[in-house]
Amino acid sequence: MYALIKPLLFSMEPEKAHYFAMNNWQRLNQYAWQRSLMKTFFAANQFDKPTDVAGITFPNQVGLAAGFDKDARWVDALSSMGFGHVEIGTLTPKGQAGNEAPRLFRLVEDQALINRMGFNNEGVKAAVERLKKVKEKIVIGGNIGKNKLTPNELAWEDYKICFRELFPHVHYFTVNVSSPNTPGLRELQEKEPLEQLLRGLLELRDELIGGTPKPIFLKIAPDLNHHQLADIVDLVFSTGIDGLVATNTTISREALRTPAVEIERIGAGGLSGLPVREHSNEVLRFLHKESQGKFPLIGVGGIMHPDDARAKLDAGASLVQLYTGFIYSGVGLVGQVKKALHKGES
Repeated sequence: MYALIKPLLFSMEPEKAHYFAMNNWQRLNQYAWQRSLMKTFFAANQFDKPTDVAGITFPNQVGLAAGFDKDARWVDALSSMGFGHVEIGTLTPKGQAGNEAPRLFRLVEDQALINRMGFNNEGVKAAVERLKKVKEKIVIGGNIGKNKLTPNELAWEDYKICFRELFPHVHYFTVNVSSPNTPGLRELQEKEPLEQLLRGLLELRDELIGGTPKPIFLKIAPDLNHHQLADIVDLVFSTGIDGLVATNTTISREALRTPAVEIERIGAGGLSGLPVREHSNEVLRFLHKESQGKFPLIGVGGIMHPDDARAKLDAGASLVQLYTGFIYSGVGLVGQVKKALHKGES
């Protein structure tokens, strides 16, 4: 089915195609009976295997990465595709337009995307209003960040605002300090400011808890060296956050098939998809070994085929998330990955 509509979508500008496809999918999933029918065709829920990670029972190991549903517009519709969890965001306290378009580009020869979206979203309060209306039972993660104009020394305030607003409505949090598209954001990955930020969120969690704690994950870039990654592992242990999401997009442009002149024309942005796969797996392996597997990892980056998801689990991930592979392969990839992981364990 996706093979029939993919040429149409790929004839459109990527950002327009994204909203066109998902808004139409939403129309096909507006009512419970429609979602039930779509699940029968697409979700492959017969291959679900509940997996406990950080105190949450995920119906399966396959999730949707942040950035796809920034504003929690399509959570119910996404559930019919078979995802075990959906990570919304990145959300910021105030709505912001993001960077100037065009800001999303396909590298078809490389099965990749370059984006410089810039945390475009309507703000955390708008997302909360949508989350209140979610009908389907699905694990939801809240990916949080800072507004572009907030200086780094005040970034913790933005993260706390988002954390407090989302707390009753999501199952876990991901702290995003690794997007290359917000000026200065990656500086927050340095040990001292990161420790201050994470400890502040843990203190806030203790204030809000009222029941089962909501796990906090940290999303990191694939461009960190081993020394920086080791510092991150130490920080997970010293602060007591629950785990890591590895990895975000890369600023590297190595070994691309797309002509260099085209890459130069596109300009800055984070690269995702197949070119990120091996480096992302290397990061996962290092983190798993360095931590001795004592905290969970969520593997993201370059899952274009079911075997790529298995490789992430073999590298130490407990869960995987799709994004760019989902763009190139369509809804069927979710069920294919679930089936492959189920067979690998049976």
